[in-house]
Amino acid sequence: MNLVNILFWFLSALTLFSALMVIISKNPVHSVLWLVLVFFAISGHYVLLNAQFLAIVNLIVYAGAIMVLFLFVIMLLNLNKETEQKKNIWIKVAGTIAGGCFLLSVCNVVYNAQTGSKEIANKAILMGKGSIGLIGNLGKELFTNYVVPFEISSVLFLSAMVGAVIIGKKN
Repeated sequence: MNLVNILFWFLSALTLFSALMVIISKNPVHSVLWLVLVFFAISGHYVLLNAQFLAIVNLIVYAGAIMVLFLFVIMLLNLNKETEQKKNIWIKVAGTIAGGCFLLSVCNVVYNAQTGSKEIANKAILMGKGSIGLIGNLGKELFTNYVVPFEISSVLFLSAMVGAVIIGKKN
């Protein structure tokens, strides 16, 4: 077993453990800190895949900026049991349906991972081995084949910013 395999399995175990701790933790601040550890472990996976740019962007944008904002929001909201409203049954049903849809999506991705990895390996062979993980190839793929999902994600971020402004607005 070489060093890359050991690092992969260590980072995988760390990612899964930290993700479970995000869900299990009762304190929201602890959950955010565990999520930061998840992002660090995912960045380690990016480095192992020779995608250093994605690793740095993941650390700067997600672990750095967004998680700090989450921490500030959680601390400003001052969540406690007394002020928490009771959940409606329809909210619980909607959450269960959304979780089931997410589980189906994850199962679909895992099931189709074999064919996707073969396609990526074939593209890597065609493009030359040294071109995997370079920024130019990432930009070309992002703005040719994935331009619609990229733009949809920008609209999603815009709506999240508007929602944060509305939530933060005082009555």
